[in-house]
Amino acid sequence: MNSEHRKFRMRKPHRAAALTACAVAALALPATSVAGGGIGTGGGGSQTTSGSKAKLKANGKAIAPASAPKAVKRAIEAANSIDGAGYRMGGGHSSVTKRDNKYDCSGAVSYVLGPKGAGLVDRPMVSGDFARWGSKGKGNWITTYGDSGHAFVVIAGLRFDTSQPDDRNSGPGWSKNVDAGFANVSKSAARHKGGL
Repeated sequence: MNSEHRKFRMRKPHRAAALTACAVAALALPATSVAGGGIGTGGGGSQTTSGSKAKLKANGKAIAPASAPKAVKRAIEAANSIDGAGYRMGGGHSSVTKRDNKYDCSGAVSYVLGPKGAGLVDRPMVSGDFARWGSKGKGNWITTYGDSGHAFVVIAGLRFDTSQPDDRNSGPGWSKNVDAGFANVSKSAARHKGGL
C-alpha cells in the first residue's frame, strides 16, 4: 500500500445516496443567477459566477469566476468532466488528452492541467513530479501541492482532489475545504506556473 493510501481515509462510494441527496437539494433550492444574465444550475461548462472565487454547487460541479483567465475556466471544465470518475492507482496516466474512467491523485491533476484543461502540462506526471513542477509558492489562480505520496490542485479557491471531496464519492472531486488537503501534503509544497 503506497503512502497515498496510508495518509488518508479512502472514501466509500455512496453514489446512490449522494445522487438522491443532490436531487432533493436541487428541488429545494432556486436556480442561481450567474454572470452574463443566464440562469445556472451548477453544471459547470461555460457558465460563470461573480466574484473572484469558483462556486461549488449542490451537484458537486464547480462554476468558474467570470474574471478568471481562460486557462482557469478550462481547468475547471476539465475537472468537472472527471468529477465522479472512480479511483484507481495509476489511473489517468495513459495520456493527458484521453479521458479515463478512473484516476489516481496525480492522474487527475495531470488531466486538469493538461491540454484538455489549463494547458500547463503536456504529459501525465506522478505526485513527486508536482513537488518540483513550476515555481515555489501559491499561484494567483492555480496552485498544486505534491510530494512523493499525494498530489492535489486548488483552482480559484476550490480543492480538486481524490482525497475527501465534499461529495464523499470515490475518485476525483471538488471541496470547499482546502485545508483538508494539508492532511496529506504540506502547505509548503505549494507550486504554480506562469501568471496563473
